[in-house]
Amino acid sequence: MSLQAAQPRAYGGPVATALMRATPEDFRVEEIDAFEASGSGEHLLLTIEKRGMNTAFAAKRIADWAGVPEAAIGHAGLKDRHAVTRQRISVHLPGREAPAIATLESDDLRVLAHTRHAKKLPRGALAGNRFALVLRDVAGDRAAIDERLAAIAGDGVPNYFGEQRFGREAGNVDAALAMFAGRRFGRDQRTLLLSAARSELFNRVLGARVADGSWNAGLDGEVWMLDGSRSVFGPEPWSDALAARLAAFDIHPTAPLWGRGALRSEGDALARELAAIDDPRARALRDGLERAGLKQERRSTRLRPQGLAWDWLDPATLSLRFALPAGAYATVVLAELGDITNAATARRNVDPAPTDG
Repeated sequence: MSLQAAQPRAYGGPVATALMRATPEDFRVEEIDAFEASGSGEHLLLTIEKRGMNTAFAAKRIADWAGVPEAAIGHAGLKDRHAVTRQRISVHLPGREAPAIATLESDDLRVLAHTRHAKKLPRGALAGNRFALVLRDVAGDRAAIDERLAAIAGDGVPNYFGEQRFGREAGNVDAALAMFAGRRFGRDQRTLLLSAARSELFNRVLGARVADGSWNAGLDGEVWMLDGSRSVFGPEPWSDALAARLAAFDIHPTAPLWGRGALRSEGDALARELAAIDDPRARALRDGLERAGLKQERRSTRLRPQGLAWDWLDPATLSLRFALPAGAYATVVLAELGDITNAATARRNVDPAPTDG
C-alpha cells in the first residue's frame, strides 16, 4: 500500500519508489520531551526503548510488572509496533518502590532511564518526535530525489493527517459514520473515531488547497497559526509584515478541525473550506461532530521537517533524519518523494489473523 496515495502532492509526480519498514530498525522514533522530570513524587517515570511493540502492549507489560492496573500507566504518545521507539511511560506507585528494573527488561524492551515524577504523564505531553528512517529498494533518478528532498527541507510539505489515523483500509471513517447513525462504541473507540472524522474533513480541505497551490500561501480571510504553537490569529488584511512572517515560517495558513460554532475564516478562505466538504458524506461527518459536542479548532496546513538530512548508503538505500512537532506524521513527508510501500502493512495483509505487540 502506498503512503497517502489518494492525496494531491505539493511537488508534482513521484520521483521515487521505495520500501519502508523492511525491519523495525529501519524506522526509529524518539520522543522529544516537553518537560524535565521533577525527581520526586508518586509516579515512576521510565524512559524505554522497545522493538516490535506498540505503546498499548508496552503499557500492559509495565502494569503487570509493577502490579498496578493499566489506568495507573501514563504515556504522552502512541508509538507503532513496526519500529524501534523510545518514549517515556509513567507508573503510579504511591508509597512504594517498583520491582527491580532488570525484571522488566527483555530482548524487545530496555529501560534507558528512570526517576520519580509528581504527576501522571498525560497524552500529548511531548514536544515532538525525532525520526531516523531507512528506505530500501529505492528506484528513481538520484538527482531528482535529492532535488525533491531539498525542496521539502526548504519549503515543507502539506500537513496532512497520516493514513495511520484512519485505520486498516481507512475503515475508521466508515465506522464514525456508523457511530453517528446510532451504532454504539466504547469510549476509547469513540474518541478514535471522532478524531478520524475530523481528520478526514481537514485532509479534504488541505487536499483542495494543495491542488490549487494555496496550501503554503495566504488567502483572503486566512486564519494564521503561530509556528510551534496552537495559537491562531486573524483574519486581517494582507501586508508586507504577514508576507515576511509567512516566508520565515513564523506563521502558517490553517484549515478547520470541525466542530460546533462558526468558522473563523472569512472571504475566499471560508468559501474554499466549505466547498471542499459540501458533499453528503462530508455533511454527515460535520453533523456528527457537531452533535458530539466538539468545537471548531484549526490546524496548520504547512509542515517543515526540522533538520532534514539524508545520505545514500548505497545506490538503492536512502537514510533520512528529521524531527517533527507533536501531531505530525513522517509518512506525509515520505509521500512527497513518491510511492513508498509500507512493508509492515504488506506483511500484515498477507496474514489473515495478525497479532499486535
